[in-house]
Amino acid sequence: MSDHEYSFFGAVEKSFDKAAKHTKWDDGILTQIKACNAVYRMRFPVKRDNGNIEVIEAYRVQHSQHKTPCKGGIRFSEAVNQDEVMALAALMTYKCAIVNVPFGGGKGGIKINPKEYTTYELEKITRRYTAELIKKNFIGPGTDVPAPDYGTGEREMAWILDTYAAMHPGEIDAAGCVTGKPVTQGGVRGRREATGLGVFFGLREVCNMPEIMKRQGLTVGVDGKKVAVQGLGNVGYHSAKFFQDAGAKIVGLSEHDGAIYNENGLDVDEVFAFKIKTGTILNFPGSTNFDKKEDMLEMECDILIPAALENVINGENAPRVKAKIIGEAANGPLTPEADEIFVKKGVLVVPDMYLNAGGVTVSYFEWLKNLSHVRYGRMEKRFTENLNAHILGQIEELSGKKVKDNEREFILHGPDEVDLVYSGLEETMITATNEIMNKWLDDPSIPDMRTAAYVVAINKVGTSYAELGIFP
Repeated sequence: MSDHEYSFFGAVEKSFDKAAKHTKWDDGILTQIKACNAVYRMRFPVKRDNGNIEVIEAYRVQHSQHKTPCKGGIRFSEAVNQDEVMALAALMTYKCAIVNVPFGGGKGGIKINPKEYTTYELEKITRRYTAELIKKNFIGPGTDVPAPDYGTGEREMAWILDTYAAMHPGEIDAAGCVTGKPVTQGGVRGRREATGLGVFFGLREVCNMPEIMKRQGLTVGVDGKKVAVQGLGNVGYHSAKFFQDAGAKIVGLSEHDGAIYNENGLDVDEVFAFKIKTGTILNFPGSTNFDKKEDMLEMECDILIPAALENVINGENAPRVKAKIIGEAANGPLTPEADEIFVKKGVLVVPDMYLNAGGVTVSYFEWLKNLSHVRYGRMEKRFTENLNAHILGQIEELSGKKVKDNEREFILHGPDEVDLVYSGLEETMITATNEIMNKWLDDPSIPDMRTAAYVVAINKVGTSYAELGIFP
């Protein structure tokens, strides 16, 4: 299938239909779950710094309102189109359902290459986009809550919040209209690394399952596993970093301009520093360059993590992929054709729709923080520390032995915001991984983990619709 025929939303629908056969819902409910509820396509003019006026194309899609608000990132990319935004919004619905985050799916996109605009121009575009969303009630703490995505970050989220707050004077929960904000603007600590950390927690849980590891011909645990990561952006960098810290070997890394490998392992931080200094990861000391960056996807490794863009592993290159486990850190990096090939080859694909849910999970924590107006850990940190100090003192007194200094520090430590965020994310990813695995292992007719994930999601969304009495 050639690129121009590939529909990302079509691929999501295909996966949905494959899973729907394994659920009990009737066709009417399934059609409602699958459909995008609202698609807002807009055009607005922006004056460039040189005085020229440019018309910007942008989107916001609300896929499902079985739970409100809708939730999903905003990407700035020249590849943005309606099909992509609809697909990503649908994935958000299923993702939120799987990890038990009470949001419907949404997604936004502005069709620009942010590198071609000045900071001031980007600010004008972001603020105008926000104003357009406000006009049609497509943003708000209780209706639709955007977040960062490809090409956007904390800076853009701060502009969105400022625009929203200015147009809603006195709205006490205004900070909850967007997540992924700077910590000083009501953001939450741990949000930046959340998606990569979620990818690590999810894959680590899979690696800790003896029967699954036996089936893949691998040892239990993350330690010593050979990992290759495509994309050194926010998600790819943090995924690689957490794997490296847990004792895995990062044997291959790929970026938009090339890819490198070293069988004995690459130091992610050193590669990242090299990239900032030289503008590329190519020719990193001690590594070998691949002829083509796509070759890295086909290298010998235990775990392959595509963490960049959609549709990178397809029917053409999937037969040559040698990894035993593929962890989808990006959205939609595999086509349905690739999925079928991997089922036949016995490659385990851990699907994007829950594996990269770390971002939305921590966005949920940020949204709750904004609505409660109190920082996590503020109430209990000192109480926990005082209690732990008391318990430790009693144990030392009764045993007549002293605890080592580093252990003492660990035991006495009361949770900071980032500790609680990490802990909540770890709990979420472990629970979701086990729920999907159990569904897959309990029903031999389900072909792969992605289908199992869709079945779990469809059942949860279907139950919501049924219990809401939307279908009298």
